[in-house]
Amino acid sequence: MAKIHPRIPFSSSSCSTERETYTIWMKSLVLNSNGYTVYDSNGEVVYRIDNYDRKCRSEVYLMDLRGNIVCTILRKKLLRSGLWDCYNDKDSRTPWFRVGKAFRFFKNDSVYDVIVETSEEQSISSSNHKIEGSVHALEFKIIDGEGRIAAKVQRKRSSSGIELGEDVLRVTVEPHVDRIFVMALVAIHGLICGKM
Repeated sequence: MAKIHPRIPFSSSSCSTERETYTIWMKSLVLNSNGYTVYDSNGEVVYRIDNYDRKCRSEVYLMDLRGNIVCTILRKKLLRSGLWDCYNDKDSRTPWFRVGKAFRFFKNDSVYDVIVETSEEQSISSSNHKIEGSVHALEFKIIDGEGRIAAKVQRKRSSSGIELGEDVLRVTVEPHVDRIFVMALVAIHGLICGKM
């Protein structure tokens, strides 16, 4: 029997040697739930978040195409400005990385510091990253510890240059940057902005 929807085998590698572009729709594929769906350049779903409860949950799961959890995002409620821990192993007591509000003030911008736990298993080369962007929009940059842009999130435009809805984003990930790391930061930024 022939397959109706043949699929390209999903790659478990979370880094690439080439720049990659993804489309994120800040909607869940599940009716009446919050989340987001990530499509690769071929239009295939590669990552997703489905929140069945309410907006701004304190525990969020980033899943691959098959529904396997690739990282868990937990919000710490102790701090007013918010602190987010991300675990890439559900049994780990040490977070893979943490995101917290930087103590800097810009007119219309927001800066969040990303502290990556150093471990031989992790593929992230630097221990300090930043999320720089608007507090009210989903557009932002991820800056690595050496000041280089690791990824950029912008509103997606059609081929004729028309901006699509505010909930459709284009994510450009630079070579050798962990895609799961970037997608987790997109999710955290969406939670901070109250868009997810």
